Amino acid sequence: MFFDEARIFVSSGRGGNGVVHFRREKYVPLGGPDGGNGGKGGDVILEVAPTLNTLSAFRRRRRFHAADGGHGGGNNKSGRNGTDEIIHVPPGTVVRDENSGELLGDLVQPAQRLVVCNGGRGGRGNARFATSRNQAPRVAEKGEPCQERWLLLELRLIADIGIVGVPNAGKSTLLAAVTNARPKIADYPFTTLQPNLGVAELDNEVTLVLADIPGLIEGAHAGEGLGFAFLRHIQRTRVLIHLIDGSSVDPLADFSQVNTELALFDKRLTEKPVLVAVNKLDLPDVKTRWPDLEAQFSQRGYDPLPISALAREGLRKLLYKAHEALQKAESHEVMQEELPVYRSEPDPTEFEVSQETDGGWRVSGVAIERAAHMTYWEYDEAVRRFQRLLERMGVEDALRQAGAKSGDTVRIGEYELEWLD
Repeated sequence: MFFDEARIFVSSGRGGNGVVHFRREKYVPLGGPDGGNGGKGGDVILEVAPTLNTLSAFRRRRRFHAADGGHGGGNNKSGRNGTDEIIHVPPGTVVRDENSGELLGDLVQPAQRLVVCNGGRGGRGNARFATSRNQAPRVAEKGEPCQERWLLLELRLIADIGIVGVPNAGKSTLLAAVTNARPKIADYPFTTLQPNLGVAELDNEVTLVLADIPGLIEGAHAGEGLGFAFLRHIQRTRVLIHLIDGSSVDPLADFSQVNTELALFDKRLTEKPVLVAVNKLDLPDVKTRWPDLEAQFSQRGYDPLPISALAREGLRKLLYKAHEALQKAESHEVMQEELPVYRSEPDPTEFEVSQETDGGWRVSGVAIERAAHMTYWEYDEAVRRFQRLLERMGVEDALRQAGAKSGDTVRIGEYELEWLD
């Protein structure tokens, strides 16, 4: 079974907590604060492994968690950093965020890495809050919370040449004839149920990677036949070999139908260089009608090549023509839509105040929720520090303007506070 799509859940590690601790040692009066910082949580990283060719590993495991950072200790001991979670994916993997649909990365090079979740920052211990005016601070930070998200992974085979055509045109036979690939071959439509890759050697220095794409019928872009599940694999190819079944009732109609499906799926597929090859020239009827087929395709601006994949006739010339087209074609390993684009990053200090159904107030925002999570609520000094943060960020003024009154409940993240004005 060929797996080219997967949905996984990833979660980075939480940052370790900083601690409130004071040096207590004989003959050392007023030792002062020595609470250490927490360690950073582990990242979740996708890494390209050239030995993989499908996403089948994600059938067995779909959840990945990086290690949390260790907590700080006394004597200025910092917690250990959490171990990164490295997930191996095959070359050609496109990564998207499930909720937003945003493209996160396009992994094509061996050992290429993409950080999809950053580990939480470790909280600071009370030794980091000591100043000349506050030499014994009873305040520290908890570790930053983890990041988590659902990812959609989509595999697009990386091949130089894509072989397309209607079902039973002889695509698998052609691939088997010019490479060491052994796809399933039979005399009925839809024999090929998954894309196949093969490497053809023209000489000691020239090799071509070919992909055999399952047959396309009318409506394939909308899910007919084997559907559009395999059309994405054509997007990475730089040259197309359009294989025509010479024994078909109307080869020209087949050619037009496949081109229409490619255009409806992605109009840029029609911009790729195309070689037209008329197959099954070993059959007497096809050999007889070849001159007419050559004239019809020539009138449309194509230079068709007569071949017989079964008899292995005309294949070397076809491969050299494909190599020439490949040399002229620009590299499109990454589709234009997948090139990095500028996206304005939201300001993490922004927040929103809204009233809830029970009359309470909800303050939402990345920075303010993170600060609430990292606050030690059992220490009065830490609470006062959070209060100053609310004032500095403008949250207090925003609540007053929204109509908050003393005694109202204010919720920030998972915490509930009582508003006192």
